[in-house]
Amino acid sequence: MKFRFCGELDCPDWVLAEVSTLSRITSIKMKLMCTQVINGILGSTPIDFDKVTKLTSDAKYDVSDVKATVAALSFILTSAAKHAIDEESFSNELQQLGLPKESSAALCKIFSDKFLLLNAKLIEDSFKLTQIRNVNWQVDHILSSSCLMDVNNPSVKLSLQVAENGDTNVHSINMSVSKFQLLLHELKQASAIMEEATPSS
Repeated sequence: MKFRFCGELDCPDWVLAEVSTLSRITSIKMKLMCTQVINGILGSTPIDFDKVTKLTSDAKYDVSDVKATVAALSFILTSAAKHAIDEESFSNELQQLGLPKESSAALCKIFSDKFLLLNAKLIEDSFKLTQIRNVNWQVDHILSSSCLMDVNNPSVKLSLQVAENGDTNVHSINMSVSKFQLLLHELKQASAIMEEATPSS
């Protein structure tokens, strides 16, 4: 069965296995666990495993259950944010997986409240290795030369100022006009795809 929060793919087997474990806690404790997991994802505060262990003590979770359910909730929440699923559809899909209605509602409520923050964090993390700070360009057009046989062909020089691991470096690229036009076309396509994937506020 395909699920929208998984990007129209099957839900991973290991997540399915943890849904039955998550079903053993109350909706109130589900909300508190989700708060811990979301704070961990956002990096605002690390997950307090001692607190999670206390929250799940009534459900007889052992250490491996605690870690597995935290991992499952992290996957469920980040995947749902990545695919921008609406709250109602998300709740229905969680219930199809076997999560009780009350627990599904609690999870989806906090997901809806934190969606914009989760989405922004995922976007930030997806570009955290390098970040383009500035772009400069120039066109060189040689009209005649005593050294070159092939003239009258313009070329484009791009200079990218890139932030990498705390340092800023400049990378220069020379390309023909046809290659530049192809690059520009592909960048426009990528930009359109990103705009379509970003939900309106």
